[in-house]
Amino acid sequence: MADSLSLPIAPIAANYDHSSLLSRNSAFSSRLLPSKCFSSGKNKLNLSSLGQYSFHSLHHRVAPIRALDSDVPHPLHKGSVDFKSKKSYEQWDSLTSTFSGAANIPFLLLQLPQIILNARNLLAGNKTALLAVPWLGMLTGLLGNLSLLSYFAKKKEKEAAVVQTLGVVSTYVVISQLAMAEAMPLPHFMATSVVVGSGLILNLLNYYNILNRRIWQIWEDFITVGGLSVLPQIMWSTFVPYIPNSILPGAIAFILAVAAVTMAHTGKLSEKGVKFVGAISGWTATLLFMWMPVSQMWTNFLNPDNIKGLSAISMLLAMTGNGLMIPRALFIRDFMWFTGSTWGTVSYGYANIVCLYIFNSIGREFFIAATVGLISWLGITLWRDTVVHEYESPVRTLKELVFGS
Repeated sequence: MADSLSLPIAPIAANYDHSSLLSRNSAFSSRLLPSKCFSSGKNKLNLSSLGQYSFHSLHHRVAPIRALDSDVPHPLHKGSVDFKSKKSYEQWDSLTSTFSGAANIPFLLLQLPQIILNARNLLAGNKTALLAVPWLGMLTGLLGNLSLLSYFAKKKEKEAAVVQTLGVVSTYVVISQLAMAEAMPLPHFMATSVVVGSGLILNLLNYYNILNRRIWQIWEDFITVGGLSVLPQIMWSTFVPYIPNSILPGAIAFILAVAAVTMAHTGKLSEKGVKFVGAISGWTATLLFMWMPVSQMWTNFLNPDNIKGLSAISMLLAMTGNGLMIPRALFIRDFMWFTGSTWGTVSYGYANIVCLYIFNSIGREFFIAATVGLISWLGITLWRDTVVHEYESPVRTLKELVFGS
């Protein structure tokens, strides 16, 4: 989750009409209010009943969503919040959003040195230096960012959507530099440009609810098929040459993805099956980012000397950027986002810091500071979320996160 931007989509209604879920997010949806709050025969609010219900709703909010439904737009997930804690609850809501938005800073600092270095090499006419940057890996990260951008934009998680947008733009800048250095085939770059431009425009329009539902559905199908096709291929390629080099995993996944999307559209899947298909693109994007530390650790295992080439500051930035998004993911009970951010924080950022310490590439003070900082941050996050929900134990918080209500 560090090279491109974290974290880990595509919510689906029973009839596979993605945008129909938006109607569930109105302030006084009939899904959230009892029938007595509406006038009979009309879809209008009965204000007298609403007043009585509003006080009661502060004690019993909508139950947390299940992990499979974590991609529902504006999930009303926040469990039971006592009226006395409403202020602290809203403060934590605002603060977690701020943390999520602040993740832009470390992620930008993480990508900026590569962009500057590439620009210097291009200006110096040293195009060969850019061959060291794998364009296929950058393209994979770009697809992951686009998928997660669609996921967060649909949920109206503005700060997280901005993080992913920054990931798309910064990665596209690097890819453009590779194309200028002829390190990436021009046809591939042109196709990438069309996908990036279309993705950014479509997500912007969908965020403001002005995009045609059919067009958005086509886009979600595209990122579902694309994500599911790329993931197994990347996993397979990690272990080449210890296993045969083959495109078979990606080809099989592509066929399965097309079949799953087709069956979802034609009504041949159950409601749970349709929701599962709808969540594929988000989970594949998340798993792509989660696979990055696995690939890095595998490389470290095969070539321990390569660890010296890792930047401790880059690993710290990766740990910080992903870690800043954990409180928000936990607060809104988004299991997909929480899984990706936590994995990126621990297995990519911190795990590589551990490797650097073991091989004496960083000092003890740096390692201890990173360890204490990470443990403290995770502990405070879990404790604070438990407090604002007025739960007796953080176990309930984690249970809600994984299983829903």
